[in-house]
Amino acid sequence: MKTIAMIPARMGSQRLKKKNLAPLAGQPLITHAIEKCKNAEYFDEIYVNSENAEFEAIADQYGINFYQRPEELGNSVATSEQFVYDFLKNVDCDLLIQVHSIAPLLTAEEVQNFAEAFIASDADVMLSCIQDQIEVAYNDQPVNFTFKEKTNSQDLEPTQRVTWSITGWRAKSYVDAVEAGSIGTYNGKIAFYPVSAISGHVIKTQEDLDIAEALLGVLAKRKKA
Repeated sequence: MKTIAMIPARMGSQRLKKKNLAPLAGQPLITHAIEKCKNAEYFDEIYVNSENAEFEAIADQYGINFYQRPEELGNSVATSEQFVYDFLKNVDCDLLIQVHSIAPLLTAEEVQNFAEAFIASDADVMLSCIQDQIEVAYNDQPVNFTFKEKTNSQDLEPTQRVTWSITGWRAKSYVDAVEAGSIGTYNGKIAFYPVSAISGHVIKTQEDLDIAEALLGVLAKRKKA
């Protein structure tokens, strides 16, 4: 099966301007995603997917492919459902693994492990998630606990908080779902793949970026130790 890694890179982010070009550890955010995909050595092809041709030079620098989506799929209204479908209609593959630049602390080893798990599964979709083993409520109602008794946190069923740091789709089932008037993002059999809280940390604001910079320092010290 042909497996492609796709790194989405919209230029017009709102909360953190030109987020994908924001510096982290001295290099643009998007390059962290490119390097981990290349280091995973698991993909037949790697693409940067953007509406802005400025990212093509970065893709060329790293010797990977660039796909320029239509400009209307790069604004703040367009959804990933739309640009993933557009990509799959124009780039041939069996499996698509989206590696998000907004999760720079996800490692190359984790990217490879995710790809292996998805390929070995019978899932149509695999979503990365953080498993939170703590009491969670929604609209003032308990999700994984009850108000009728107090349970130790370690005995709770963990909730699965989707991170979007890495996602897998089977191309045919995604396209078929969209063209049948359904949802490609959540189609067929859906599996969840847990990642750590650090690997699932996503960057949407300057504060998120600052936290990632601090975490990189902590991880570097841990590695030396």
